[in-house]
Amino acid sequence: MPDTAQQVPHQSADKLPRVFYRLALGDALSTYGSQLDLVALSLFAYEAAGNALGTAGYLIIRLAGGLVGGLVSGRLVARTDRRRLMTGCALAQALALVVVALAPVPARIPVLYSLALVFGGAAAVCAVALRTSIPEMVGSERRARANSLMASCRSAAMVLGFASAGVVVAWAGFRAALLIDASSFLVFAAVVLRLPLRTRAEPAEQGAEQPAVESADAAGGTKWRGSRWQALIVLRAAPVVGAMAAIRLLDAFGSAAHNISLPVFANQHSPGNPAALLGMFWATWAVGNLGAQQLVSRLLLRRGIEPGERAFALGTCLMSGCFILVFTGLPTPLFLLAAIGAGLGDGFTEISYTTRIQALADERRGQAFGLLASAENVGMGTGMLLSGSLLALLSPLTVVGVSHAVPIVLALGFLVVVARSRKR
Repeated sequence: MPDTAQQVPHQSADKLPRVFYRLALGDALSTYGSQLDLVALSLFAYEAAGNALGTAGYLIIRLAGGLVGGLVSGRLVARTDRRRLMTGCALAQALALVVVALAPVPARIPVLYSLALVFGGAAAVCAVALRTSIPEMVGSERRARANSLMASCRSAAMVLGFASAGVVVAWAGFRAALLIDASSFLVFAAVVLRLPLRTRAEPAEQGAEQPAVESADAAGGTKWRGSRWQALIVLRAAPVVGAMAAIRLLDAFGSAAHNISLPVFANQHSPGNPAALLGMFWATWAVGNLGAQQLVSRLLLRRGIEPGERAFALGTCLMSGCFILVFTGLPTPLFLLAAIGAGLGDGFTEISYTTRIQALADERRGQAFGLLASAENVGMGTGMLLSGSLLALLSPLTVVGVSHAVPIVLALGFLVVVARSRKR
C-alpha cells in the first residue's frame, strides 16, 4: 500500500482519527511483546550459558543492534515506504523469535546471539519510522495529543510485560513464551499494513519548513539531500536536537543505573520479599507515567500550549530527581510519591521531546529520531556496564545519585540557554 494512498479525513481540530487508536493499541501490544521477550530471552540466555555473562552478552549485542539501527534508520525512513518498513521490522522480530524458540539446545546460544542484533536493530528502526510518520498520520497540530496517547499505551504495556514475564515463562516455558511474543509482532504488522493513514508528507510539502520552531534550519544554507553526513547536518540545522540527544544519552545512562540498582536496593530494604517492593515501585511509576498523558491532554493542549524544549528540560529534572529520592530509604508514602514523580517526569519528557522533534520537516525528522535512538542505546549500554561494576564498590544511592545528577545539571543548563534564546 503506497504511503500517500488513503487518507482518513480528520474529524476535528482536537480529535485524533479513530483508526489511530487502533495503531496505538497495536503498538502497545508489540511493546508488551518487546518487554516480555526481553525478560524471557535474558533468562533464556542465562540458562543456556549457565552464568550471568550469557545474559550480559545478549543484552550488549541487542543494544549494539539498537545503536546500528538508529544510525541507519534516518536514511531508511527517508528513502523507503515507511508502512512497509514498520511491517518488515515487526515481521523480522516475529521470525527471529520463532527461530530462537525452535532452535535445538546445542545451537541456542549462537542463534540467540546472532539474532540479538535483529531484535535491537529492528525495534530501533520501527520506532523511528513510527515517530517520524505520526505528524503525517494525524496532522501536525495533533501530534502532541497523539504522542501522549502512544506514550500512555506504551508505558502501560511495558509494566504489564515486565510484571507478567516471569509468570508466563514459569507457566508456559520459554518456547511458548517466545511464540506468544512473536504473535504480538504479527498483530502489529497486520495493523500497520491495513492502516488507512498516510505515513509520508506529499512531495510538495517535504521541502517546506515548519514555522517558528525550524527558524535555525536555514542556517548555513546546508544542502540536505545526497549528503553522507546527514546526522551532522541535523545538528547544524537544529542545534536543539543535538542538545536533546546529549541529555537523552545521559538520561539513558541514569536509567540503566536505576534499573540495575533497583533489585539490589529491594533486597537491602525488603529482604523478606524484594519482588513485592519492585512490583509496588513499577506499578506506582506506571500511575505517574499514565498521569503525564492526562496532564498534557487536559492542562496543556486544551489551553493551546504544546510541550517543547522547556517541558523536556523540566521533565528530565523531575524524573531524575525523583529517581534519586527513591533510593534514599524514604518511608513508604514518600517512596510511592517519589515513584509517581519519576513516572510523571518520564512520561512528560517522552511526550515533549517526541513532539519537538516532530516539528522538523519530514525529510529531517527521521534522521533526528535515529540520532536520538542511537544516543539512548549508547547511554543504556555504557550505563549497564559501568553501573554493574560500580555496584560492587558503591551503594545503590551513590551510583544512581551520580548517574541522575549529571542529566539534571545538563537539563538546567539547556533550560537557561533556551530561555535566553527566546528573549533574544
